[in-house]
Amino acid sequence: MTGNIADIIVVLILIILVGASVFYIRKQKKKGVHCIGCPSAGACSGACKSKMKKEK
Repeated sequence: MTGNIADIIVVLILIILVGASVFYIRKQKKKGVHCIGCPSAGACSGACKSKMKKEK
């Protein structure tokens, strides 16, 4: 019984973390941030996207 409760708690924590991450990404995209992981994301010209596309 205690193993099941521990599993449920771990799953709930993971769901909360993933949900918070998705919420943050959507919020940043609505603000117009081009590169969310970039330190200058608000002022980024989007050059990081074009560099990534060229490398692939």
